[in-house]
Amino acid sequence: MTVKNISIITLGCSKNEIDSELMAGILKENNYTITTSLEKADIIVVNTCGFIQDAKEESIETIWEMTKYKNNGTCKYLLLAGCLAERYYKELLDEIEEIDGIIGTGNIKDIINVINSLEKGQNKIKKIKNIDEKYLEDVKRISFKPTEYVRISEGCNNYCSYCIIPKVRGKYRSRKMEDILEEVNYLVNNGVKEIILIAQNTTDYGIDLYGEYKLADLLNELNKIEKLQWIRLLYLYPDNFTKELILAIKNNKKVVKYVDIPLQHISNPILKKMNRRTSKENIIKLINILRKEIPNIIIRTTFIVGFPGEDEIHFQELYDFINDIKFDKLGVFTYSREEGTPAYGFDLQVNEKIKQNRKNKLMELQQGISYKLNQQKIGKIYLALVEEIHEKGVYIGRTYMDSPEIDGVVYIYSDKKINIGQYIHVRITDCLEYDLIGEMNDEFSKQDNYV
Repeated sequence: MTVKNISIITLGCSKNEIDSELMAGILKENNYTITTSLEKADIIVVNTCGFIQDAKEESIETIWEMTKYKNNGTCKYLLLAGCLAERYYKELLDEIEEIDGIIGTGNIKDIINVINSLEKGQNKIKKIKNIDEKYLEDVKRISFKPTEYVRISEGCNNYCSYCIIPKVRGKYRSRKMEDILEEVNYLVNNGVKEIILIAQNTTDYGIDLYGEYKLADLLNELNKIEKLQWIRLLYLYPDNFTKELILAIKNNKKVVKYVDIPLQHISNPILKKMNRRTSKENIIKLINILRKEIPNIIIRTTFIVGFPGEDEIHFQELYDFINDIKFDKLGVFTYSREEGTPAYGFDLQVNEKIKQNRKNKLMELQQGISYKLNQQKIGKIYLALVEEIHEKGVYIGRTYMDSPEIDGVVYIYSDKKINIGQYIHVRITDCLEYDLIGEMNDEFSKQDNYV
């Protein structure tokens, strides 16, 4: 073997992070070394994202940056994986001569074969168009941070008119519940404290495999794992949000009272053009039920502005809705016109400047909402997971109210040493627009206002 050290660069969403971990697991099983040093890497794998224009541009820029290590460094082979690689494999191979191979979203298992073929003198290898491949259950992950993502399904059957995911990730495929439980037990036994369940659409879990929605049952089983502290849910589409799921979130102590529900818009005409399987009325009803049934629930969502045909009336309806509902967490994307999607050919495409102005208005609105909500937390005590040292005497952690990377943090002042991965009680003393500031409260008692 003439190549040994491999570096994997991951772009895009948490689903890509898991794909990178699976590749790393396969490589480690085959006696390769995973390195974070690009200067020492014999092979560089760029796990790309191709969801929207900004993500595509970031992926292309990263690929060009990595070509420098092949042209001027020790890198022998440059490989691409992920959605952009699956979607634009021909263009990438034609336009960037330094690329030696393409590994599609359903061909992760082929990474060793690709490397072996390159070592035998083959070039421009592509393993693609296997988008409906099953999850690689027999591969052990090698990352054990305090928080880890667990993918419960792959692909999507929703076919939203703006989204390319079904064409690069395939149809909806749930993993068997026993396989998920085995993986979570494995992660927890290796020190993981919080698991975050992800999929393209987590609420649909089980419908293809069992003939019914099974996310509630999965949560009930995960809640029994003794050493597991937190279970977090992302990407819960509002349709098929069952009563059983609401009760599972409410009644299982380890399931944090936090839901990420991508809504994308609120105006019914726009929702219909987006091919979203819900309505304004159903969305409002769901939010009201969640807030009534689950005290202190945190609701996060995302919206798209500038979708074809979105006029000032539709946008104002969205603005007023956000102002009225006051989401705890909120993200906004400008519509990205993607080839191969129905919306690409829609009339009434919106000007880019208008899109950006609308995004800025919503984010400015949300900034004020977030600050007022954070002010209400001052004086309360929360359980926090400590994740890093900020500076001497100051740590950075997260409460149940924040998902990693996309939400805020809590800055924790403490005279005592705190271990990374430790759960502590924090009394909130101040706040910023999105972050909290507090101090370790090691004399916590039941009389305190603990959340």
